[in-house]
Amino acid sequence: MAMINTGDILQTIQMIESQHLDIRTITMGISLLDCIDPDIERCCQKVYDKITRLAGNLVQVGEQIERDYGIPVVNKRISVTPIALIGGCQSAEGYVRLAKTLDRVAKTVGVNFLGGYSALVQKGMTSGDRAFLRSIPQALAATERVCCSVNVASTRAGIDMDAVQLMGRVIRETAELTRDRGGIGCAKLVVFANAVEDNPFMAGAFHGVGEAECVINVGVSGPGVVAHALKACWGKPFDEVAETIKKTAFRITRVGQLVAQEASRRLGADFGIVDLSLAPTPAVGDSVAEILELMGLERCGTHGTTAALALLNDAVKKGGVMASSHVGGLSGAFIPVSEDAGMIAAARAGCLQLDKLEAMTCVCSVGLDMIAVPGDTPAATLSAIIADECAIGMINNKTTAVRIIPAPGCRVGDTVEFGGLLGSAPVMAVHPESAGEFIARGGRIPAPIHSLRN
Repeated sequence: MAMINTGDILQTIQMIESQHLDIRTITMGISLLDCIDPDIERCCQKVYDKITRLAGNLVQVGEQIERDYGIPVVNKRISVTPIALIGGCQSAEGYVRLAKTLDRVAKTVGVNFLGGYSALVQKGMTSGDRAFLRSIPQALAATERVCCSVNVASTRAGIDMDAVQLMGRVIRETAELTRDRGGIGCAKLVVFANAVEDNPFMAGAFHGVGEAECVINVGVSGPGVVAHALKACWGKPFDEVAETIKKTAFRITRVGQLVAQEASRRLGADFGIVDLSLAPTPAVGDSVAEILELMGLERCGTHGTTAALALLNDAVKKGGVMASSHVGGLSGAFIPVSEDAGMIAAARAGCLQLDKLEAMTCVCSVGLDMIAVPGDTPAATLSAIIADECAIGMINNKTTAVRIIPAPGCRVGDTVEFGGLLGSAPVMAVHPESAGEFIARGGRIPAPIHSLRN
């Protein structure tokens, strides 16, 4: 039997105690396909009963694992089959009732967020999908814990510009209906290209139709650990920087593998994946921007930022993939502006702007994340921002997303406070020139030629 390496144990303890290593989320994915029912009352009851039966012990088990292993488990969450598939051809009002049922069950089992109020419309919309999209603003305004995502594009299908146009309006309406809370409904709404079926992170998590009945997906997080490791690499070549990040990502992911296996065993669910994304928080020392600045950038957002982020994202994937039997989700580096103290500082200083963030999304995990823009930003401009981000995902065969908040009553330079993990967002400028005629064309932007792979 191999001896336990005391140095590794002490190193892991240090990572937890002083470098912000944690399990960001244990997310239970639950299939609701057997809850489909033409009667909305029966459908809601089936959804409530199934989630409470399978996830009733989720929070308790997460807390037990935290106590038993000394590893912080910050969030316990649930993702479900996209509700647009479950509700069938329900009216918008019917979908809102389902959203309220999801919110009620999330409170009953004690999770902080439940994802899967979602639709997949990358190639077109059914009448039920259109009703679902119309329901989103009211559903997010009437609930606290429900998260919503809509996939409007993919490399195989192209970009559904009708859905993109509609989502710009949905975002504006959602912001207005949650005006009293800074437009927080938009913080629970993600528009995707190439959405994945096993993402444990909110707000974009949903349980894909290709998934098992009930699975455990774990998201780890360790920007502070990577930043600490890089402090020993100051001035060294990028080869050494990449190797340091890879080794650190391996250690972080091993912790996630342990927790995922143990949670799966205790909950009687399948082990899904470990998502090894570096997910920052507003806490000082838990920032992806700080990692980039430790590579030699005076401020995140200056020239060289995209190259630094590309190195980070690639090294995280290479280091983590060997540490878990099933790596999935998004896995890389997130750059949410409001949830990263370094990104917030760079945006306030004017160094990090929307166009630079868009360039960075070409090489990072997801996309334009938790960005506040002026409250009077036209719906067509929001749709155009979504279209640009979808084009990056479609052409590069990667997941991209937009989580943007037109902050009601706010102008450039103001700050919107959300609190908790959502942090605060400086309001960023958008281009004043109109994209209205471009968005109004509708139809579908065709898939790229490399979509014809078989």
